Amino acid sequence: MATNTAAPTPAATARSSLRGSPAATLLATCLGAMITFLQITATVSALTTIQRDLRVDATTLIWIPSAYTLVVASVVLSAATLGNRYGRRRMFSAGVIAMIVGGAVVVSSPTVTWVIVGQMVAGLGGALILPNSLAILGATFTDPHRRTEVITAWSAASGIGLAVGPLIAGALLQHHSWRSVYLSTIVLGLVTLVVAAIGVAESQPSAGRLDVPGLLLGTIAIAAAVYAMIRGGRDGYTSPVVTLAWAASAAALIAFVLVELRTSAPMLDVRLFRSKSFSAVMVVAAVSLFGFTGVAILLVLFQERAQALSPLDTGWRMLVLFGVYAVVAFGAGRLIRRTGFKAPLTAGLVLGALASFGLATQGPATPFDQRWPLLALFGAACALVVAPATAAALASVAPAQAGMASGAVNAARQVGSVLGSSLLGTLLTTTMLSDLPERLAAHQVDAPTRVAVQAAAATGATDGQPLPDPVRAALAEALTSGVQAGLWINGVVFLVTAVLALTLIRNRPHQH
Repeated sequence: MATNTAAPTPAATARSSLRGSPAATLLATCLGAMITFLQITATVSALTTIQRDLRVDATTLIWIPSAYTLVVASVVLSAATLGNRYGRRRMFSAGVIAMIVGGAVVVSSPTVTWVIVGQMVAGLGGALILPNSLAILGATFTDPHRRTEVITAWSAASGIGLAVGPLIAGALLQHHSWRSVYLSTIVLGLVTLVVAAIGVAESQPSAGRLDVPGLLLGTIAIAAAVYAMIRGGRDGYTSPVVTLAWAASAAALIAFVLVELRTSAPMLDVRLFRSKSFSAVMVVAAVSLFGFTGVAILLVLFQERAQALSPLDTGWRMLVLFGVYAVVAFGAGRLIRRTGFKAPLTAGLVLGALASFGLATQGPATPFDQRWPLLALFGAACALVVAPATAAALASVAPAQAGMASGAVNAARQVGSVLGSSLLGTLLTTTMLSDLPERLAAHQVDAPTRVAVQAAAATGATDGQPLPDPVRAALAEALTSGVQAGLWINGVVFLVTAVLALTLIRNRPHQH
């Protein structure tokens, strides 16, 4: 989720087609942003049902949401370049089509492997939609104040997508199979495609040379690093496969830097990172989605599995977090005009840490009336970080590099998103599985049953039958310990990043 308040150049504005409706453009881009984030939380809400139906083991289960965000993170920076080169509406529409195709693959999946493949195809769509929808808005709305308003609305639409995902999934899961959840992506995608075709103007392709080596090397570097982090949570971060992925990422990154320093039209000018403010903003952007996505996954799984709530009941409760996020994100654009960047970024990170610590102290028996203030606080905190981060990135570079900076901050966010879902999700499963034997023993579950329950939890081979109270209580406590571990880690990460934001980020746009 990003906000790009940089004005397009006169040449870029002149290249835009005269046809197209501003209202339809805003609607199409907001729908596109909504779909990309709805896919995340709808998938998380369906995980329990998918695991039971396809008998998925706990570690493989994490790959279902992670496959989507892995591809988004790997391709989003390249997608911005492709939009500039071949047309933003064309790449935006291609992204919507990929989301539709990915949803269709998941709906028809006979095994978990095909679910993951479908998620990867949808991830390609999300990567194409995010930067190009922002670029379309920037070219359509040339008045700076109006542009700030519409891109703030775009950010709020992203939050709405996150909010309605659990609600849509919960409502469908009450009456239909988990496959029906992905029909919502297909339907919304078709509507978006029609609106974009009718009302969005196309920008003329850039005459500049496409930085193919940079595009390929950047994608490989990000994809290999993210894969290593996800796989390392299961196999260990020094296992042969993970070590090879780390080496591939490092080699691609080195080659990427060398290539970008020498080319006349780089995909990403690595000299931008000489600015401490810009580098710090990249970290803040990654951490904002690390926490927002990762904590959302932890809380959904906690409420469905530890508190035994239905997906729909969970969706209504998560609406507190996502609803507050959407409202605060909408107002954050105006806030930074008065305060600058440091105050909302630092305050958001500190408040997010406090909310994480507070949620980490709660257990399965904690009533919702004690939980919702912390959910609301975390949603507001993340909105204070997510919305101003792009503006802070743009303020750290020259105006001519604003588009490149926006693409970079988008990529950082998506890397943070995949790390949040994968690392915190992996920490949850590994902590739960290691803690489960002790919990079963504490509830005096006999040895043969303990072995069977541990095997079922590790492989996902549950049959949906009611469990004895001691077993159910032990599973809830073990899962809660994994959720609490992830929340404590997130709180610490937010606090450390708050110090970074306070000390390094430039508070106001500097003059050039």
